[in-house]
Parts: sequence; C-alpha cells; structure tokens
Amino acid sequence: MTTIGFIGAGNIGGTVARLAVKAGYDVVVSNSRGPETLASLVAELGARARAATPAGAASGADIVVVTIPLRNIDQLPVEDLAGKTIIDTNNYYPARDGQIPRLDSGEATVSELLQELLPSARVVKGFNNIYFGHLATLGRPNAAADRSALPIAGNSDDAKTEVTAFLDAIGYDAVDAGPLAEGWRYEVDRPAYGLQYAAEPQAFQGVPGFSLEAARSAGVDEVAALVAQATR
Repeated sequence: MTTIGFIGAGNIGGTVARLAVKAGYDVVVSNSRGPETLASLVAELGARARAATPAGAASGADIVVVTIPLRNIDQLPVEDLAGKTIIDTNNYYPARDGQIPRLDSGEATVSELLQELLPSARVVKGFNNIYFGHLATLGRPNAAADRSALPIAGNSDDAKTEVTAFLDAIGYDAVDAGPLAEGWRYEVDRPAYGLQYAAEPQAFQGVPGFSLEAARSAGVDEVAALVAQATR
C-alpha cells in the first residue's frame, strides 16, 4: 500500500490525511514543531498514522504532500525528498510570503519554484484551489453523478498518473491543466480558485448569514472550463 507523507499538518494537510486514512492509506504526518505536537491528530487518525519529523515523513512515504507557507519552502528536507512524487498545495500570498519578483512578473509559477528547489523530485500542483471544509465533504465514489474534480499540473506524466490515482481513491476526479508552467491557471484570483465548490460564495466575501462550510459539487467539465478561462 502506498504511504502518504505530510510536511505540514494544518487545515489542508490534516484534511487530506483524514481522507487518505479513510481510503486505506498509511500516513506519516509532520510539522515544524515536532512529532509530539501531533499526538492528537495521530490519535484521531488511528492505527494507520504516525508522526515524524519532516525528514522522516519524506523518507518514509511514496507520495509527499507539501503544505507549508511558501515563505518556508527553503526549510524542506531536500535530500529526503529526492526522487519522490510531491503534491504541492501552495499559493502565493504576498502579505504572508513577502514579494517574490519572479511570481509577480509571471516568470515562474509557485510550483515551479518548488520544482527548482527539488530538482530530482516530481512536483504536481494540487489541493491549492479548494477550501479545506469543502475538500472534507465533497469526495464521492468513482462515477458518482455529483463527483467533483480538482485540477493538477506537473512536468512528469508518471507523477500526474500517481496523483490522479490518489485523488480517485479519496473521492475526486482530476483535470490535467498541463505542465507546472500552467499552474497559474488555478492560483489565487483565477476563475478556478475555489468558488466553484462553494454553495454560498458570498461567505468568502464576508457577507453575513452565509456559511463557509456549504459546498456544491463541481465536475470535470466545469473545472476544466474554469481552468481554460484563466487570463493573465
């Protein structure tokens, strides 16, 4: 059985770990504060889960979900991630990450920066465009009429095949947006950035009386069309 490692165990990392365990995967979770701080999450996840350092989560997994702030990617255990398939959940938020000229100019995408840092790994961009509360609830069995899709991008077809299989196992279809250079198409403020999964999108603009948790399905055709609509 494939083991999924997590570097970062916040909202997205914790949610994907729960979905992975439910689908029968073993998981290794880590954060920057040490394995002992993840005791409650591991207890919740059960016998298929254990906590480790980031290096341990990387070396002990087949697929590694990197879900830490962009400003911290230089802290990743580069040697332990060599040769791994990586799912990069990151987004660029200048207020949090500081200005990054290559991203501001469009010279590079967020996941291309990670691929440059991890030259022998196989980076696939995913899970960055969906609110964790929606991700937790929208998974459906294969071929369900209301199954949702998530966009992915990557330079390795083999890695995208691995990630597509993982998404399928946890209840989602995949929309292949192309290489990492096309990952901008579903980054912040693009048409495919999240609102398609919101039953009450007004909640994301802070309108009172609307719930962030209210979700709606968005299938392959809808998500693919939104990805294609993106402009710079």
